[in-house]
Amino acid sequence: MKLVRTVEDLQQELMKAGHEQGPGFVPTMGALHQGHLSLVKQAVAENKVVVVSIFVNPTQFNDPKDLERYPRTLEADLALLEPTGCSIVFAPPVHEIYPEKDTRKFNFGDLEKVMEGRFRPGHFNGVAQVVSRLFELVKPAKAYFGLKDFQQLAIIKNMVKQLQLPVEIVPCAIVREPGGLAMSSRNELLTSEQRENAVAISKTLFKAKELRGQKNVRELAEWVISEVNNNPFLEVEYFEIVDDEQLQPVKSWDDNSIKVGCIAVYCGKIRLIDNIVFN
Repeated sequence: MKLVRTVEDLQQELMKAGHEQGPGFVPTMGALHQGHLSLVKQAVAENKVVVVSIFVNPTQFNDPKDLERYPRTLEADLALLEPTGCSIVFAPPVHEIYPEKDTRKFNFGDLEKVMEGRFRPGHFNGVAQVVSRLFELVKPAKAYFGLKDFQQLAIIKNMVKQLQLPVEIVPCAIVREPGGLAMSSRNELLTSEQRENAVAISKTLFKAKELRGQKNVRELAEWVISEVNNNPFLEVEYFEIVDDEQLQPVKSWDDNSIKVGCIAVYCGKIRLIDNIVFN
């Protein structure tokens, strides 16, 4: 496994690796956990060469304090990646990714107006900037993303279509801690007490799936919000039941779309997201 810091060194390592198709690619912001490693292992199983990037992207944070707080654990990340079979770790400083300010504006229509887009304006534009830049540098054949960031995955698929990039986007299942909490780098910022209480998020989502036949969409959404907010450690920012393609709120269980319940919750100052597929 080679660690590279510059675009030039990345290109050299990719040339040395010499493979007829592009590598498998797992873009991350570091603070790696088993969720990330599951993406890397899938990439290694499906590609001869695998690149993992570790880059905390400043353009996708609309809150400077959130950017400052985001955990940075490069040494620990490298130790976790070493046994996976990953070929190259690309951990660049900001000026390597953005030698000049990225002023591109993407238009994702209704996709970016709901949920994360509504509460984190500019976030998805930053995601599209960094992912498209990384795709330009790595030139992957396949790129792997977790389904926990459900809206992000829809945005990236849309961006690939808009830019006509020859990259296959591979969605990978949510990995959960033993209690059910969706694995996230932000979990490391929780106190042990907060972590114990944050489990209520996934428990409520699992219960909501069971209750689907007993409540209409609006009633179930209200029940989820009330149930999570009953925990004094948690405060729901949003819970929406949406279709899986345009991510627009659904009003009834009757149409043919696959329906996903997406939630964002504050546990203290730490913002956690999760989702559940109802179909």
